[in-house]
Amino acid sequence: MSTNVVVIGSGYAGAGAVKAFEDEIEPGEANLTWVSEHDYHLVLHEVHRCIRDPGVESKVAIPVDEIKDDDTAFVKGRVTDVDTDEQTVLTEDGEEVPYDYLLVAVGSATAFYGIEGLREHSLTLKGLDDAREIHRELADAAEDATEMEPARVLVGGAGLSGIQSAGEIAEYRDDSRAPIDITLVEGLEEVFPGNDPEVQGALRKRLLEKDIEILTGDFISKVDEETVYLGGGEDEEPEELEYDILLWTGGITGQEEIAEVDLEKDERSNRVFAESTFETSDDRVFAIGDTALVDQGEDEVAPPTAQAAWQAAEVAGENLARAVRGAPLRSWRHEDKGTVISVGEKAVAHDVQGVPMNTFGGPGAKLLKKGIATRWIVSVSSLSRGLSAWNDM
Repeated sequence: MSTNVVVIGSGYAGAGAVKAFEDEIEPGEANLTWVSEHDYHLVLHEVHRCIRDPGVESKVAIPVDEIKDDDTAFVKGRVTDVDTDEQTVLTEDGEEVPYDYLLVAVGSATAFYGIEGLREHSLTLKGLDDAREIHRELADAAEDATEMEPARVLVGGAGLSGIQSAGEIAEYRDDSRAPIDITLVEGLEEVFPGNDPEVQGALRKRLLEKDIEILTGDFISKVDEETVYLGGGEDEEPEELEYDILLWTGGITGQEEIAEVDLEKDERSNRVFAESTFETSDDRVFAIGDTALVDQGEDEVAPPTAQAAWQAAEVAGENLARAVRGAPLRSWRHEDKGTVISVGEKAVAHDVQGVPMNTFGGPGAKLLKKGIATRWIVSVSSLSRGLSAWNDM
């Protein structure tokens, strides 16, 4: 009787692991079932492009049927629980999917850190529906605005997502000639916190060139329907920023789907602890991507980035096949190949493997950004789909 292998999630980790497992397994060795709330894989690191132009959706959402082999079963449904005793995945529609080995790759949710009013009053960017909503809100706000009273857009968090989203909002403003003021708010002292000052400076320069105001050094302490409050404390009043649209990109936490699953998790972030082999506290369950805190030795874990998920997925898919065969599992170590960030039509590249310049922009960075997205699309789908997406990346 064939072993049942189940993969949950259609993000980078899930889609990549499915492809890797299919490449590794021999016919008849195992039955693979892929479970996801969406019947497409979203190229999430490019979803900000849809803020400016919803037409880009067709380029960044790849149907699962283009990705998986015909022999791989697909179940569309939101996972609500995993019963590790019965070895069953449960969906919102009441479907039960049995497994012998399970890979959990459901990604992450937005973290609001208990900030009063933030969850209730902010938009987020975790999928296509979010991008559509941001686009609609921008269009509505711009219609009601004037040059004397422009629409006020605040983007909370100046990490990768916040910077790229602010850049696309600026492009929308410029393309539409819409009266919109954009402010990027970061609680730490610099944009792209924790990174090389050289790349921070390059990003700041390009954000300012796009007429994006940057406020750093004060955390959001409270939000209401019209105002974001920065800083404040016992001896000082918070700074007040009025807004029409608030987009929050400030952090990640574990998905609700795994909150009650009987796996060892980090209490603060609700993300699953995983070994460098992706094994969890249950020897039948593996975890990968933003879902997991994947051990990298010396008290380090893999970064929650698309690049890390891509790399990990190849080894995770192979390890699922090895588990089926009872073979030793491979350990994985993340290799940072550099960072490329878009700011609207421009881009900044930093510490890219094989490139002598530490930080650079211009056409080279833009082409590199396009190439990374296209290469991934080709790897999970086809050359023709990758080429069709090139101009929009």
